[in-house]
Amino acid sequence: MKFSLRGLQEAQQENLRMVRAVSPSGGMGRAVQYLAESAHRFAVSVTHVDTGALRASHRLAQEGASRWRLYLDPNARNPRSGARTSVYGPIEHDRGGEHEFYERTIEAGPDMVDRALVYVMRDLP
Repeated sequence: MKFSLRGLQEAQQENLRMVRAVSPSGGMGRAVQYLAESAHRFAVSVTHVDTGALRASHRLAQEGASRWRLYLDPNARNPRSGARTSVYGPIEHDRGGEHEFYERTIEAGPDMVDRALVYVMRDLP
């Protein structure tokens, strides 16, 4: 049986390219960030507007290299009523249908994932 050091080195290089592609700083990291930003943008766009406070209170936070959280700012208040958006936002969401800004965001997820995969695929050998 004949082994080639050159073939092993090429395999090693391909393996490293794949590892970089799926690392938080590689294509996978860019894909996850793209998904988080897209989800935030979508949730904001489908949130119903009365005063605009609920729509403006969606926040996106990075929690680690490849983890993001989309939430309603617990300190944001409706300028007219003084109510916290994080209190009445879930009530609005629970009205169902077109009021479900986060559920609708989840349902739009597959389209966002398809676009995000481009970032990963660019880095793969």
